[in-house]
Amino acid sequence: MNDLIDLSIVGPALVAGLIVLSTHVPLGQEVLNRGIIFIDLAIAQVAGLGVIAAHAMDWDPNGLEVQFAAVSAALAAAIGLNWTEKRWPKIQESLIGILFILAATGGILLLSGNPHGSEHLKELLVGQILWQTYASLLPLALLYAVILIFWFTIRERFGPLMFYLVFAIVVTASVQIVGIYLVFASLIIPALATTGLRRGNRLMVGYFIGALSYLGGIVLSVYLDLPTGAVIVWSMALIAVSAGFVLSDKRGEA
Repeated sequence: MNDLIDLSIVGPALVAGLIVLSTHVPLGQEVLNRGIIFIDLAIAQVAGLGVIAAHAMDWDPNGLEVQFAAVSAALAAAIGLNWTEKRWPKIQESLIGILFILAATGGILLLSGNPHGSEHLKELLVGQILWQTYASLLPLALLYAVILIFWFTIRERFGPLMFYLVFAIVVTASVQIVGIYLVFASLIIPALATTGLRRGNRLMVGYFIGALSYLGGIVLSVYLDLPTGAVIVWSMALIAVSAGFVLSDKRGEA
């Protein structure tokens, strides 16, 4: 098995997963606390729409223009959702769902005339985690380090808008590496599995579930030659279910 798995590929992919988890686990817990579970899908899809729009205008896929388009779209959506939360809090989740479907279908419409449209759409959904290098992950690591310092130190001094803005930036950066499906899974699944634990324990167990899922999913996908993002999602779901049963039993004993 060691001969079949290239550590130069698996290593950066695992590091990419750990970097994504560093922000997604605490943000996912906040999403559950706010009761807006599908915000990650919506913001990720809007960021993806920004990327698709940039491609449609023939911008350099590796240039700053694409990043600007993605971040601008996500921030606009975040500001809009913060406004709707204040104005129509009872239907916020429904509005998030509508935003998601509009962004998803908007992307399909923009790609309809592109001969490589299905390929671009697949990249946004399942990501390109196996194509990462340590050098390409350095900017993301630095960005997330700054965000984590902010999140665990002074974020409570700011209002709800800051949550939406931070969320938009994080999801925009992650979706271009791990894809929309893994962004949602990394945010929600560890958070759901650790519901009911104390804050500190919940965070550490969430990180452990996520890290084990990425490691197992990456190795299994390379070994079986299956789509990596999809395998990690399934690994995370199975590990989270198992952890949920163990944690529920321990809470019951307590």
